[in-house]
Amino acid sequence: MDLNSENQGRMSGLEVLRALIAAGRRAPISQTLEFDLIEVEEGRAVFRGTPGPHAYNPIGVVHGGYAATLLDSACGCAVHSTLPAGARYTSLDLTVKFLRGLDVAVGPVRCEGRVLHSGRRTALAEARLTDSAGRLYAHATSTCLVLRKL
Repeated sequence: MDLNSENQGRMSGLEVLRALIAAGRRAPISQTLEFDLIEVEEGRAVFRGTPGPHAYNPIGVVHGGYAATLLDSACGCAVHSTLPAGARYTSLDLTVKFLRGLDVAVGPVRCEGRVLHSGRRTALAEARLTDSAGRLYAHATSTCLVLRKL
């Protein structure tokens, strides 16, 4: 699935993410947790998933890691969408605030990430996880380290 390796630095981050959507491809984590990148533009990325038993913890609700993974993915891909060909990023931190619990009754969720600041070495992004009625379930901020070609 690694389109970054496949294009060997010929495509920008935005082009890589758009190619991923166009080809109907998923990152391995998206396959495991059953969510998809559905929209991307410069500085913005949107994921959709449906919480279900595949992500339940032992107490019978969706594990917080499911929400955190969607939030981290949305923040990271929003940052990735701003990078030139050959540049990469890695998360330095992720701060998550959980507001409501998720379970199968919630239905599909949407997670939208946006870049708040993009500098030469770091980028700051935020993401919101909402249900189909727009109710907020979790919010996150993330700082990413930008790794540019030398």
